[in-house]
Amino acid sequence: MPVMSPTLIWIGIISLVVVLLAIVLAATYNRLVTLRQRYLNAYAQIDVQLKRRYDLIPNLVETVKGYMAHERQTLESVIAARNAAADASARVASDPRDNAAMLNLAGAENALLGALGRFMALREAYPDLKADAHASELMEQLASTENRIAFARQNYNDSVMQYNATRQTFPTALLAGMLGFNEAALFQIDDAKQREVVHVSLGT
Repeated sequence: MPVMSPTLIWIGIISLVVVLLAIVLAATYNRLVTLRQRYLNAYAQIDVQLKRRYDLIPNLVETVKGYMAHERQTLESVIAARNAAADASARVASDPRDNAAMLNLAGAENALLGALGRFMALREAYPDLKADAHASELMEQLASTENRIAFARQNYNDSVMQYNATRQTFPTALLAGMLGFNEAALFQIDDAKQREVVHVSLGT
């Protein structure tokens, strides 16, 4: 039986190592692609609900301003915060992997929820507003949308956490940066403000 030369043995070992590295690289890349696509798709669901809320707010302000003529500054602050949040959301929608844009959106959303919270707090002073059927319907739609945003945001953050955790495991941590898979940002907002908006209605 012929004996293999040391050179052939080393060539075989090196070839095996190269094949194994290629398999690990391909598996790591495919896993990261799958997880990144999952959190990008999860953000798309947030984007749908944010746009729905951004469309509702001007309609609501237009409906209530006849009752709240003395609250012009509050109503204007809601619209200004809505516009800023919509602009920030559009930037994230163009590339949800932009962490700076995501952090900017979180800040804009906190400002919007704060403005909405102040707006909601004034409703008790306007009993006629509570009796307005159209305003009540818009408020119900807004509350429903806020709940959907909260659910979609939780799903997105769960997906981001799974992606980031995978990036930090061995051997993925050694390859993720080289393959262009950077850490993703969570979408964190003030839950207390969101709960305040969600639970307020115009019902008596």
